[in-house]
Amino acid sequence: MRRHPALGNQTGPGRRGGPAAASPTAGELLVSSAGMHWQRGAPRWHAGRVDRPEIGLEFAPDLHVFVPAARRAGRSAVRTDGSSSLGHVVESLGVPLTEVGTLLVDGRETGPGHVPADREQVSVLGVRRPQSLPGPARFLLDVHLGTLARRLRLLGVDAAYENLDIGDPALAARSAAEQRVMLSRDRGLLRRREIWAGAYVYSHRPDEQLKDVLSRFAPPLDPWTRCTACNGGLRAADKESLHDRLHDGTQRSFDVYAQCEDCGQVYWRGAHHAHLEAIVAEALRDQLRPVGPSVERPR
Repeated sequence: MRRHPALGNQTGPGRRGGPAAASPTAGELLVSSAGMHWQRGAPRWHAGRVDRPEIGLEFAPDLHVFVPAARRAGRSAVRTDGSSSLGHVVESLGVPLTEVGTLLVDGRETGPGHVPADREQVSVLGVRRPQSLPGPARFLLDVHLGTLARRLRLLGVDAAYENLDIGDPALAARSAAEQRVMLSRDRGLLRRREIWAGAYVYSHRPDEQLKDVLSRFAPPLDPWTRCTACNGGLRAADKESLHDRLHDGTQRSFDVYAQCEDCGQVYWRGAHHAHLEAIVAEALRDQLRPVGPSVERPR
């Protein structure tokens, strides 16, 4: 490193003929041995280094739950490394791609594999509802969504559920093998590339979780046809065939029964039936209501 000639004496430590030069002060122009210039106090660019692209990026309001407050006010600047895909950039900012419906670059729709260029303007939109799937609406729920799983089964929706924490890799593998939509509140799980399809469950409350999933995917409903314990199919059963499985009081009070074809669980219209009826009735009413787009294009 040498002082620029315009700035004075170039003598330094170890050189004959003069005192050691003072250290450069802030704002002095310096020159590297390769001939690159920069100012003291400014970013030091090295020979061959290319400035990282800067893009403008905005998220639709329904995605604000995933991003820091500073990125919720509109378009903000993001530096990329020049090689990562737009999908990677979006996920690195906290938004799982399962929650992204459309990516716009300078107003044109593009895919998550696009590599952003300098000064491009990106809009990230949420999914439109009802969301289409490449296959039947079949679900897989993680260990934290047991109540939601039982309510989906009550409505006749195919909802597999792991009541043990088998780990993200095993859940993702099952989603892919059985072509099930992975439902979870775990963003890391939803970022796994193996999953067939996925959706973030936004609420902690089972009532709101059920509404969210039904409005997003609009699965066909067929209440009272699935076992809420294991997801198997139900069939009608007569009292006599269940004699050894029923208490005397139950046999005297009820005449209509159903039994799971897989696990053998027996069902009848007991004390909680009115509550379950209310859940079914509300879901059927909501299914008849028209559902519009969930997001507007950011302005």
